[in-house]
Amino acid sequence: MNELAENRLRFTPTRGVLHYAIGVIIFTLYGARVCPFLDTLPPTVLFIQTATLFIVLFFIRQLNHAAKHKEMSLTSSIGFFTFAGICLAAWYNALYSFPLDSNLKVIFGFTLLGIVISLDLSISSLRHEAPKTSDTLIKPENVVPLAKQAGLGAMLLVIMVTVLLGLVVTKDLLWLVEHTEHKPAIADIDSILKEFVYVSFIVLAYIAVITQNGIALIHQQLQKQIQSMTLASNGDFSGQLPSNHTGELGVVAYYTNVMLRELQTSYDEINKARDATIIGLSTLAEVRDNETGAHILRTQCYVKALAEQLRKTPKYADYLSDATIDLLYKSAPLHDVGKVGIPDAILLKPGKLTDDEFEIMKMHAQLGADALSITEKNADGIAFLRFAKEIAATHHEKWDGSGYPQGLVGEDIPLSGRLMALADVYDALISKRVYKPAFSHEKAKSIILEGNGTHFDPAVVEAFLVCEKEFTEIADRYRDRESHAA
Repeated sequence: MNELAENRLRFTPTRGVLHYAIGVIIFTLYGARVCPFLDTLPPTVLFIQTATLFIVLFFIRQLNHAAKHKEMSLTSSIGFFTFAGICLAAWYNALYSFPLDSNLKVIFGFTLLGIVISLDLSISSLRHEAPKTSDTLIKPENVVPLAKQAGLGAMLLVIMVTVLLGLVVTKDLLWLVEHTEHKPAIADIDSILKEFVYVSFIVLAYIAVITQNGIALIHQQLQKQIQSMTLASNGDFSGQLPSNHTGELGVVAYYTNVMLRELQTSYDEINKARDATIIGLSTLAEVRDNETGAHILRTQCYVKALAEQLRKTPKYADYLSDATIDLLYKSAPLHDVGKVGIPDAILLKPGKLTDDEFEIMKMHAQLGADALSITEKNADGIAFLRFAKEIAATHHEKWDGSGYPQGLVGEDIPLSGRLMALADVYDALISKRVYKPAFSHEKAKSIILEGNGTHFDPAVVEAFLVCEKEFTEIADRYRDRESHAA
């Protein structure tokens, strides 16, 4: 449905209607007020004949749109205008016995109108062309440089204008000689000058419109290029460019789209490798721990929910972008990766740890951070490893500085660690352990509120209170089978 709507918008005939309506006015005024021979015809007759012809031409253009879903080719459009001029000249010749020079003026006039109207509509069609969504990119063939196109177009217009003005002068001078016995009257000379100025003004006006439209097309294409590159620099490779442009614009669009697709493929492969690495490392920690895989799923969803809620506050709106939240979500499973360095006797102990054992257990935060730090350096600062290192190192830090391993205070603790701290504690509270039953959500909530401003960042606690329903839904979705609320 969206694609059909875009096609209708692209083929909106407003500019075409204006061109054809103005063409009727131009030719009618020329015949009724300017041309020394055509002004013998009644203006109403001229208008009806000209309007009928332009309506037929417009109808043909719209039929082409309906059949081919694209703008009529430039040569076809000019050909139809020329044929229309020949038909009108033949009609005038048969009905009013127009001389050859007058018929040639009609034919050349229609051809010139066809050139300028068709050229402007072709440019407008390119400006409003939607990017192709086909999986196959087609490389432009037989590319004609823009400079050559502009030169040929200008040369064609100059030739047509020269011929048309030559016909105007020649026909009018001959008419003046034939109809003036003695010295030409000032009114006759004014009539010739009026026709010359009228034709020149119309041609120059159309050239100005086409030039402005062409400049707008180039500017628009360059802006789309800049926009695509800007999006790509932020990891979004969806900014495909229209690739049906002729000349260098088509070549640039083609290679830009090829580059964006290749970058998207590489980006997807890197993300898949990243996700596989995270899963592998988190699974390594999981198989050595007495916690379940559901804990990893729940805590990363909690972190994402908290981050999305905090983003609604002015303080974190800029920092917590979609990309940052995704990195937090993907990195959260590595928060306990350091437990692989804790002896099994302590890690798998079925009862409560002694003080000495707990001191050893506390080392897992720094062990995980050190391991991820080494990996981050060797991987040249990959973003998710930086977040994973922060989370591993600081998810046991407390807001009042009583946490471990560094005893950080307040906002010295990275936001990633503050988010993980609440998510990890909440999940531990609602989950069954060998040393405690699973607590209810309300009991876990009351314990978290007790730690507000001491254990937890008040802003994170406030975000938790706003999205607590989402927490319960996550807990229920990934609930451990053996868990039950106490």
